Amino acid sequence: MAEQNYLNHTRRVPGFLILGAVVMLTFLGACVNLYHSLGNHDRLYSASLLVVLSACTFVTGWYARVFALKAQDRAIRAEENLRHYVLTGKLLDARLTPLQIVALRFASDAEFAELARAAAEKGVPPDEIKRSVKNWRADTYRV
Repeated sequence: MAEQNYLNHTRRVPGFLILGAVVMLTFLGACVNLYHSLGNHDRLYSASLLVVLSACTFVTGWYARVFALKAQDRAIRAEENLRHYVLTGKLLDARLTPLQIVALRFASDAEFAELARAAAEKGVPPDEIKRSVKNWRADTYRV
């Protein structure tokens, strides 16, 4: 694997994107089927059921992704809080947002404390935090 940096740190999962597209197309197809079934009472119940089930499938997939990312963010917050404590003897500043803390995980130990201080004091956006990291610390275990 190539060395991780700002330009290549995002993770894209093609299977998840394809599955999302298939579920969305299924929902759209079910909606079209429901529209064509409005005059036919024999098909209306099954067409409605397909719309509801495909919508539930889409929402379930969305929740699965959001919940996994939220759990990952909580773990990152705990890890970075511990790392900051080990490096400085203090916990992270309470003014840091979860997204700022997630962005700070890429900073090397040498620049981590200073970036955390600056981010808390100046409200530096997460993307700017990542751009200002000089010695990138790869994170290959993310969701």
